[in-house]
Amino acid sequence: MSSSSAHTYKQAGVDIHEAASLVDDIGVLVKRTQQKRKLANPFGLFAAAYDLSGYKHPIILTGCDGVGTKIELLLKHDQLEAAGKDLVAMNVNDVLTTGADPIMFLDYVGIPKIQKTQITRIIAGMTEYLEACNCILAGGETAEMPGMVPEGMVELSGFAIGACEKEDLLDPGTIAAGDVLIGWPSAGFHANGFSLVRRIIEKEKLQFSEDEMRTLLLPTLLYHEQPAALKAAGIRPRAMAHITGGGLPENLGRMFLKRGLGANLRIPFWQNDVVQKVLRHADPKDAIDTFNMGLGWVAIVSPADADKALACGQNAKIIGEMDTSAEVRVEIV
Repeated sequence: MSSSSAHTYKQAGVDIHEAASLVDDIGVLVKRTQQKRKLANPFGLFAAAYDLSGYKHPIILTGCDGVGTKIELLLKHDQLEAAGKDLVAMNVNDVLTTGADPIMFLDYVGIPKIQKTQITRIIAGMTEYLEACNCILAGGETAEMPGMVPEGMVELSGFAIGACEKEDLLDPGTIAAGDVLIGWPSAGFHANGFSLVRRIIEKEKLQFSEDEMRTLLLPTLLYHEQPAALKAAGIRPRAMAHITGGGLPENLGRMFLKRGLGANLRIPFWQNDVVQKVLRHADPKDAIDTFNMGLGWVAIVSPADADKALACGQNAKIIGEMDTSAEVRVEIV
């Protein structure tokens, strides 16, 4: 076959040289996440290693999550850095619930065609959050998939790895009736429930100003400061929960309902005008079962630690206590 008629990967829609160039371009961003923690060896970027010898009895924790259908609105309204932050927070927060330190993060980005500026902005958002919680961006995959990923769309997945001393691993089995639930605020819907948000916007023909849309799409908060503050105060929580899909009832209930325990929650009305613009069109019970309702992080502590826990992080509130009802009841006050 003559060279003029031979097919190339670039003709198929994949530019491997552009992909390799992108890896070099984001090197500075990646180095920002390696100020305090260092990789043991990157193995030529095929894999990454982290030295756990600093732990006496290390336990490894892992998590995997994405940004969900919120990505459609983030792309539409050019909130690319927020998408990167969402991706990190949705994964790192889950690892933090165990009492672990987040040590490494990997990302998967699926795109129809490499656009360096777009991907770099997403990764810039990732690195800002990863730098804040002292977690290394250890690697990832940028997959150029023409014909598989629709034009104008980006697929995002993240993978977080954490580590902790075996003795520091939290045990939800220690939760008991009378324990107190402390809640910390969310920035908004975070990165779950947006299939419902998008449906309401479409069906009710809701209109948002640019400022309102930015508020609606604020990234998921990173809750690394709360566990650190609890630990510094000498508080060992019974358990911690990141409130994502399933809302307060499911994310809390999975830790104790099967043991016959329950919780009576009284949560404050969500003072967020943009969020309420959407919520007024949602079924009230379904909203509670879908959204975080203004509380993105919850710690369950002993009654003796409740007052000290309220000083760990801004705007913490006692939202209820554990009982033997075997259900999670949520009342908005």
